Amino acid sequence: MTISNVYIASPEGANGRNVVAYGVLKALTTKYKTAVFRPAVSNHDNFTPVLLSASNAGLGVTLSTGLDIHDVRRDKEGARADIVAAFSDALSVSRADAALIVGTDKSHVNDPTTYEFNANIAADLQAGVFLAVCTIDRWPDELRDTVQLSIEGMEAAGNKVLGIFVTGCEPRHAVSVKNTLAEFSLPVWTIPQTPFSDASQADAALAAFQANVPTEEVLKALDVDVEFPITSYAFQHSLLGRAKVNKKTIVLPEGEEDRIIKAADYLLERDIVNLIIVGDKETILARGAELGLKSLSKARFQAMDDENILKPMVAKLCELRAKKGMTEEQARKQLTDASYFGTMLVVLGYADGLVSGSVNSTANTVRPALQVIKTKPGQKLVSGAFLMCFKDHVAVFADCAINLNPDAEQLAEIALQSAETAKAFGIDPKVGMLSYSTLGSGKGPDVDVVEEATRLLKEKAPDLPVVGSIQFDAAWSPTVAATKAKGNDVAGHVNVFVFPDLCAGNIGYKAVQRSSGALAIGPVLQGLNKPVNDLSRGALVQDIINTIALTAIEAQQ
Repeated sequence: MTISNVYIASPEGANGRNVVAYGVLKALTTKYKTAVFRPAVSNHDNFTPVLLSASNAGLGVTLSTGLDIHDVRRDKEGARADIVAAFSDALSVSRADAALIVGTDKSHVNDPTTYEFNANIAADLQAGVFLAVCTIDRWPDELRDTVQLSIEGMEAAGNKVLGIFVTGCEPRHAVSVKNTLAEFSLPVWTIPQTPFSDASQADAALAAFQANVPTEEVLKALDVDVEFPITSYAFQHSLLGRAKVNKKTIVLPEGEEDRIIKAADYLLERDIVNLIIVGDKETILARGAELGLKSLSKARFQAMDDENILKPMVAKLCELRAKKGMTEEQARKQLTDASYFGTMLVVLGYADGLVSGSVNSTANTVRPALQVIKTKPGQKLVSGAFLMCFKDHVAVFADCAINLNPDAEQLAEIALQSAETAKAFGIDPKVGMLSYSTLGSGKGPDVDVVEEATRLLKEKAPDLPVVGSIQFDAAWSPTVAATKAKGNDVAGHVNVFVFPDLCAGNIGYKAVQRSSGALAIGPVLQGLNKPVNDLSRGALVQDIINTIALTAIEAQQ
């Protein structure tokens, strides 16, 4: 594949970095419509306009920059989501084929975590990396160690280094520098010390670059096989992008809760989904104004006492619950529950899915769905999966929310549902049926259930990669799998983890979430005819945004 996003990173952020960035940009524009993006800059930044003058994507400074560096220093983790969104906006507006991303500048503030931040942003933006390392005042072994540590820092974040630019290198030392760095098996280019602090020096900087770095070599360095990491920030933003491609309508029954309307405003402002907010329109809009929200009016508001909706809703509910002897009076009473009312909006076709639970319990969200939406044809149960976003990939954990003690047939069904969930979100499923035993190493009735479930799963989906029974460490780690499950192609590469019961699943996902820092999105309720998803009562606004987006994606399937 050919990499189209290129990140220029330097451990110093100066001493020739600008020359490299400008030269690589010029090389890219010979073949691609190339945008420029600066993830974090100061308000004294004067280099971005110089880069934009050489770009052919037509963007201005505002779209080409992410955040102010001072804001980034206050909250680097929080800044990452905003930077991913800003980069996506830049590419969307410019419709560029490639992007040159230039890391942070040299600063009088000595922040030891700056290089790690650049490595993380490169991973978030799924960009190949060119290193710019200065050799001035460095002996050969010091240069080699600096390059090695710089590569290690990038690879720790999941990045691929494409080549090394050694700046400040006198021509007479070029050969020895390349020999010193030959062990890294990467292209190495040397560039002499060249001042470049403003636009007046751009021509001289470009001449120095092109005299030492052939354009065709730069472009050739991009033609490599790379499996980019899927960071939690990239994954969250991909949810929004996928939801926006084919907009669906999601109903929010808890319309008077601040977190819900903040999330709704965010999604409506970006035109990602259509929303029906249950509640009094004027009350909700007034509260939105108090919170400084500006896009809530784009939603459709649905009052629960609207007879135009309520009358057909009552009739449909009586029809669906006829076997339970439901009367019109009982139906009307049932529909005073906002979760039930919202669920019936889905049943009647006004909405494609529902998100609730920021105020109500899981039971309040799930019960109406089970009673009136019911399970998909051929499926007997509903299960709950979490999308677990790790540093460089996303996995599925199930069942962590619904079924207490599933039998073998139910476990097999949960595994199939979870594999389908993985596919829906772009994950190629490899299923691990978890137990305290790996491929017969342990015995007992609990192991027998898991092994029977594995057998049934293989019968139902013979082409689905699955291993079981298997311990978590052997499912997760190729190193452990090489010992405990030698010769098994799935062990060590599992990305759909099926827990044997609710106790294990709920403890497992929370233990991993809290101890590893993984982002848990969900639970995704699997097996329903229409997507209905539950929120934790402690959900943050970003959690709600994610859940609404993934519900919309489910509705696209």
